[in-house]
Amino acid sequence: MLVIIAFIVSLFFAMNIGGSGAAATMSVAYGSGAIKKKTTALLLCALGIFLGSLAGDEVVKTIGSGIIPSSILTVKMVIIILAAAAISLFAANVMGIPLSTSEITVGAVVGVGIAYQTLYIQKLLVIVSIWIIIPIIAFTCTYFIGKWFLLMKKKSPYIEQGAWQKTFMVALIITGFFEAFSAGMNNVANAIGPLVGAGLISVTKGTIIGGLFIAFGALLLGHRVLETNGKKITRFSPLEGCVISGTGALLVIISSIFGIPVPLTQITTSAIIGIGTAKSGFYVWQKRIVIQLLKVWLVSPVFSLVISYILVKWLLDSDIYTMVAIISVCLATIGTLSLKKTVTEEKRSLHENGGGI
Repeated sequence: MLVIIAFIVSLFFAMNIGGSGAAATMSVAYGSGAIKKKTTALLLCALGIFLGSLAGDEVVKTIGSGIIPSSILTVKMVIIILAAAAISLFAANVMGIPLSTSEITVGAVVGVGIAYQTLYIQKLLVIVSIWIIIPIIAFTCTYFIGKWFLLMKKKSPYIEQGAWQKTFMVALIITGFFEAFSAGMNNVANAIGPLVGAGLISVTKGTIIGGLFIAFGALLLGHRVLETNGKKITRFSPLEGCVISGTGALLVIISSIFGIPVPLTQITTSAIIGIGTAKSGFYVWQKRIVIQLLKVWLVSPVFSLVISYILVKWLLDSDIYTMVAIISVCLATIGTLSLKKTVTEEKRSLHENGGGI
C-alpha cells in the first residue's frame, strides 16, 4: 500500500511539474505571438518535455542519491519528500506563479537529510551555487543582446518585418520546443528521482512514466502559468524571444548533462527580465509580478524543506515537541509578515487620501 501511495504522490507531483514547466518553455513563443493559441503551445510543450525526459537519467541519479545517501530513502521517506514538494508546487500553480521544481525538490530532500543529520554538503553547495550563477548568466546575456538588438533596429528598422518576421517566428517555435526538451531532461528527476533512489523503479522506466505524466500536466494545468510568463512581465518580439528560449535551453541542457538540477523557470524568467530591462530600463523590476516571483523563489526551497522536516519528525520520529515548535515559529513569521503588509497598505492608503500617521 505504501508503495502505491508513493507512486500516486510521485505522478501527482509530475503533473504539477508539467503545469509549472509550461511557463518556462513555450511561454515565450506564446507571448511574442508566434503561437496564437494556448492549446497549441501546450501541445508542443508536452511533446518536447516527454522527449527530453528520456535523456534525464543523470539528473535522476543526483536527486536519488547525490544529496543524501540512498540507504535512508525508505518508501515512507520517498512519500514525505514527494508530498512536501508536491504541496509547495500545487499551491504555486493555483496562484499562477512559475515555481522552480528543482528548488522545492532539493529543499524537500535536504529537509529529510537535516532530520537524519546526513547530507552531502559539498554536492549541495555546488547545486546552490549554480542556482545563483545561472540565472545571472541568463539575465546578463539577454540584457546585452537586447541592447545590441536596439542598436540594430536603429540602423535597420525593417529587420523584423516581411519575410524576416516569418523566419523569426519559425525560429522562435523551434527554440521554444528546444527549451521544452531541456525542461523534460532536467525536471523529470524531481518526480522520479526519489523513487529510483529507493529502488522502487528503474531509471529507464521512471523517465518514461514520469515524462508522460509531466506532459499530461502541462496540458491540464499549464494555462495560467503560460499566461503569467508570456504576457504579464514584458512584451518581446520574435527575435528577442529566440534569444530568451535559446539561452534558457542551452544553459539547462548543459546543466543536465552534468547531472545538476537547475531552476528552469528562474532561468527563463531571468532571461525575460533581461530583455525587458534592456528595452525599458530597470523600471520593469518595479512591476508587482516580478517582485512576487522573486519572493516565491526565495521562499519555495525553505518552505518545502520545513514541510519535509516536520513530516519526518511527526510521522517517523514522533517528535511532537519539535514539530510544534517549528510550526509555531512559521506561523509567527507569517503573522508578522502579514501584519507588516497590512500596516504598509494602511500607510499608503492614508497618504493617498491626504492623511498621515
